[in-house]
Amino acid sequence: MNSTTTEIASVSQDDINAAVWAACDTFRGTVDPSIYKDFVLTMLFLKYVSDVWQDHYDAYKKQYGDHPELIEEMLKNERFVLPASASFYALHTLRHSPGNGERIDKALHAIEEANITKLRDVFQDISFNSNKLGDEQQKNDILRHLLEDFAKPELDLRPSRVGQLDVIGNAYEFLIKNFASTSGKKAGEFYTPPEVSALMARLMAPQEGDEICDPTCGSGSLLMKCGRLIRENTGSGKYALYGQEAIGSTWALAKMNMFLHGEDNHRIEWGDTIRNPKLLDGAASLKHFDIVVANPPFSLEKWGFEGADADKFSRFRRGVPPRTKGDYAFILHMIETMKPGTGRMAVVVPHGVLFRGAAEGRIRQKLIEENLLDVVIGLPEKLFYGTGIPAAVLVFRKNKADDKVLFIDASRDFEAGKNQNLLREADLQRILDTAATRQSVDKYAYLASPAEIAENDFNLNIPRYVDTFEEEAEIDLMAVRKEREQLKAELASLEAQMAVYLKELGYE
Repeated sequence: MNSTTTEIASVSQDDINAAVWAACDTFRGTVDPSIYKDFVLTMLFLKYVSDVWQDHYDAYKKQYGDHPELIEEMLKNERFVLPASASFYALHTLRHSPGNGERIDKALHAIEEANITKLRDVFQDISFNSNKLGDEQQKNDILRHLLEDFAKPELDLRPSRVGQLDVIGNAYEFLIKNFASTSGKKAGEFYTPPEVSALMARLMAPQEGDEICDPTCGSGSLLMKCGRLIRENTGSGKYALYGQEAIGSTWALAKMNMFLHGEDNHRIEWGDTIRNPKLLDGAASLKHFDIVVANPPFSLEKWGFEGADADKFSRFRRGVPPRTKGDYAFILHMIETMKPGTGRMAVVVPHGVLFRGAAEGRIRQKLIEENLLDVVIGLPEKLFYGTGIPAAVLVFRKNKADDKVLFIDASRDFEAGKNQNLLREADLQRILDTAATRQSVDKYAYLASPAEIAENDFNLNIPRYVDTFEEEAEIDLMAVRKEREQLKAELASLEAQMAVYLKELGYE
């Protein structure tokens, strides 16, 4: 027992993170990160499942060595069942033979079949036999190297070695974050910066028993932040996570991410949330949630305008958003899915959502008149992957404390970075404290009445409410003149001294 404890203690998160990131070297310079991320993340999942299986098999063998049939029965109760031919180690043994891509694909499909209720369709959008990895010879070599990278001692992911499940989940999250920082505009499709996720989760204050939904969940990190807060604050795992994601490969990342973090109580659906919402309560109504959080695609052009008028869930009864800007489509969907009493939501939006007119202006007015909008938070620029524009977080509540809207200008509080700016803990805490206190703060926050907002034609542009203008100090002209005369006298004295030196040196 002592040797195992020592072994676990010796494995650091940084070591595992460095090892999985080094495995990406196999692809660098050959395949674009936006493509190879799916291969590396899927291989990490396969390696983890194989190591857990092997670890438990070894433990059962030690306990029931003379009864292989009993070991077999015990393994049937594993969290994931692993067919022998689908093990990472079976694939690694055959790595020098042709057909690595085909063998890995078959292994993944076998794992899916053996765990169909958990992993249905998870691997359908990923093919290791794809020509994206080059011709047959190149592909076989790349995959051999990948199998060898994951077979290194540093990536021995047995629970008896690495301990907590979170270590593997954190490594997966580390990879996703690093892929986001190298994937340009595509990054926003699958990842929200962790500080923004943390802010939104903490604003929502998730409680034991909450049902939490992200209708554009990406890789699931925002949802899991909410779940983690409940576990940290209450020690309870009693909550449920729901999500929907339109992009198949990203949906698969979310499913694997959930399992690697031990979040088995989840329901993540694949499909377009606006055109085809999958999280339903019966056939005719949307399921309602205590918390709804999302970072939807900014100003999506083809969001489903054509079918919005006839929406059977009446999500657009306050108005149909513009044909080429889907921001309010996602907001209205989220509003519709909040529970009547406890419902609260936080959504990331581009600033245009705060002030654009026409249909958006009319929708905005109705949401304010219904007293649903609670807080408007302006964030710094360059926080999000794939875009440098500043965004805002809107908080809506079904059961507000008052009829006012709190505006917070947090755009100037951040740590500057070369490519991405960063919200520090102090910046997050200032926002959270201000939101909780719900009072105006000079040059930072303003609590606006409905009358003030109506007077501004329901324009929510933050500078209309939070005055951040800094007056310049008055200039004392007499003091400046006096200083100027003093400098002139000093200059004359220096020039006289210089003339003496030049004369002594024979330059006059």
